[in-house]
Amino acid sequence: GWVLVRLRRTLSAQSRIFCSSPSDYRKSQPSMLKHLTSKIKATGPVSVAEYMREVLTNPVTGYYVRNNMLGPDGDFITSPEISQVFGELLGVWIISEWMAAGRPKQLQLVELGPGNGSLAADVLRVFGQLQSVLGGASVSLHLMEVSPALSDFQAQTLTGGGSQKADCEEDPVYRHGTTAAGLPVSWYRCLEDVPAGFSIFVAHEFFDSLPVHKFQRTEKGWREVLVDVDPEDSGKLRFVVSPGPTLASATLVQANERRDHIEVCAEGGVIIQQLARRILNDGGAVLIMDYGHDGTKTDTFRGFKDHQLHDVLLSPGSADLTADVDFSFLRRMAGGGVACLGPVTQGLFLKNMGIDTRMQVLLRNCHDPSTRKQLINSYDMLTNPTKMGERFLFFSLLHPSRLKRSPVLLPVAGFTDLSFS
Repeated sequence: GWVLVRLRRTLSAQSRIFCSSPSDYRKSQPSMLKHLTSKIKATGPVSVAEYMREVLTNPVTGYYVRNNMLGPDGDFITSPEISQVFGELLGVWIISEWMAAGRPKQLQLVELGPGNGSLAADVLRVFGQLQSVLGGASVSLHLMEVSPALSDFQAQTLTGGGSQKADCEEDPVYRHGTTAAGLPVSWYRCLEDVPAGFSIFVAHEFFDSLPVHKFQRTEKGWREVLVDVDPEDSGKLRFVVSPGPTLASATLVQANERRDHIEVCAEGGVIIQQLARRILNDGGAVLIMDYGHDGTKTDTFRGFKDHQLHDVLLSPGSADLTADVDFSFLRRMAGGGVACLGPVTQGLFLKNMGIDTRMQVLLRNCHDPSTRKQLINSYDMLTNPTKMGERFLFFSLLHPSRLKRSPVLLPVAGFTDLSFS
């Protein structure tokens, strides 16, 4: 839990800063590079995980704290921005898992790292269209978001002007509001602040932004890769290999690891354990969608700026940093209590969910040539193996009873080829 404690400190510090006036400190805002070099000179090289955490979530100069980096003007475009069909099919998946659980009276939709809110908006639109199926279930939306800039954006997308920030900065619900359809929406900094109850957790491009430790196999055993100041140029950073074992290299590398270089996301492991515990206690499901692999890749740490690859150590704080999710690690951290499905490719998941049928309906009803072209392009971007179709993976945690339900086992949509009539 030490990782979470540190993250919580970072986030509570972040919340304190954003309750004061941003203009107070912006005038004297230090550069991230200066901050990192002075820190390294004082206490020695930092782990890649600490570097990522500082660069992305530092309360003053962190990339996520300052920027709205999504969409055509930001540093990357995600599936929900490409096509509303993506969110609609996710909405169908969520309702099918709620039905398979016996239609509980309460349905909490919890999204981790909700981006600009477009995915949640598309899912809620499906909930509205399938109101007759949901019946009298009490539906609520819970968003886990550390970026004040993005929470403003999400509030606008989901509630228009209908949201309020909490009076007290220590309040676990730091913002709350209501959608146009009357559904309650709450914002949190920490997963443990989300209330208990039957929940479907959705994480789209959330885990790939969590800090990773990097390890290199050497003749002396596993050593951690660290970030240091370049001795030739004090304005530059460089990677170095730790001369001896670190706490992380001694505890996070599996004894039977075969790769020579690995990335381990300890924070992701802690969050997966929390999610698994909640599903076992309260029921529900987790759907994780991200760039990743099943324990095969080595060096995937990279930066993105203006939709282009960017050197991870160059002008820190100006670009998004990411590392592919190791789903084999998440499966191991989830433990044997929950059922794990996948990972399967995005292309396969969406085809299993009926994207082909849905696109045919949309194209049949669309007579505007530019909109038709947009639909065809977005379908290609989502499902084409050379684009997002194979690089993007879907992984699910389910309550063990979900796969043992008698007398008939309901197949899990997306992970099973369902026939659509």
